[in-house]
Amino acid sequence: MSAQMILMVRSLGRICIDAISALGRLVLFALATLSHVLRPPFYLREFFNALMHVGYLSLPVVGLTALFTGAALALQIYSGGSRFNAPEVVPQIVAIGMVRELGPVLVGLMIAARVTSSIAAEMATMKVTEQIDALVTLSTAPMKYLVMPRVLAGLLAGPVLVAVADSIGIFGGFIVATQTLGFNPATYILNTMNFLTSADILSSMAKGMAFGFIATLMGCYYGLNSGRGAQGVGAATKASVQAAAVLILAANFLLTAVFFTA
Repeated sequence: MSAQMILMVRSLGRICIDAISALGRLVLFALATLSHVLRPPFYLREFFNALMHVGYLSLPVVGLTALFTGAALALQIYSGGSRFNAPEVVPQIVAIGMVRELGPVLVGLMIAARVTSSIAAEMATMKVTEQIDALVTLSTAPMKYLVMPRVLAGLLAGPVLVAVADSIGIFGGFIVATQTLGFNPATYILNTMNFLTSADILSSMAKGMAFGFIATLMGCYYGLNSGRGAQGVGAATKASVQAAAVLILAANFLLTAVFFTA
C-alpha cells in the first residue's frame, strides 16, 4: 500500500473518530440535560422567560411562513392535479402535506434559525465574559439554570407552534382555494376534516416536540462549548444552526418512517 493511500485511510479514520466522539459528547449532554428535568431546584422565572422567547415570540414568523406555504401548496396541487383531471384533491393534499410534513419541518427550521442562534450566541457570550464561571462560583449549576429551562421550553412550545402552523397553513390553502380556484368553502372544510386522522395529528405533535428539543439543545450545547473571543461566539452560532437544521431533517425522516411505514 502506497504512502498516499495510507495517509488517505488515516485521514478518513480520523474524521470518523472525531464524528463518533462528537456524537457521543452530544448524547451525554442530552442525557445530562434530561436528568435535571425532575430534580430541584426549579428556576421558574428562567423557564417562563425561555417559554416566552421560544414560543410566543416565534408566533409571527411561524404564522407567516405557514400561511404563505399553505397558499402556495394549494396552487401547486391544483396545477398538478389539473393535469390528471383531479383538481378536487387540493383540500386533502394540503391538509396531509401541512400536518404530516411541512408544518413540523418549517416550525423546526424557523426555531433553528431564530431560537437556536440566539441561545448559542447568548451562552457563548456568557462564557466569553466569564458569567458562566461566576454561576459556578455561586454554586449554581449552569446545566440546571441555563440549559434545562430552555430545553424544557422547546419541548413544550414545539407542539403548540406546530399546531398553530398546521392550522394557519391549512387556512392559507383554504383562502386561495375558495377565493381564487373556485372551491366551495363548506365542501373544502368537510374534505379536510374527513381526510385527516388522529395518527396524522399525533405524529405532527410528536415531531414538534422532537424538533423543539433538538433546536434548543443545539443552541445550549454549542453555546457552552464555544471558543473564546468574538470569533468563538460567531463559530458557535453558525455551527449550532447548521447542526440543528441537519438533525431536524434527519429526525423528520426517522419519525416519518416510524409513523407511516409500519
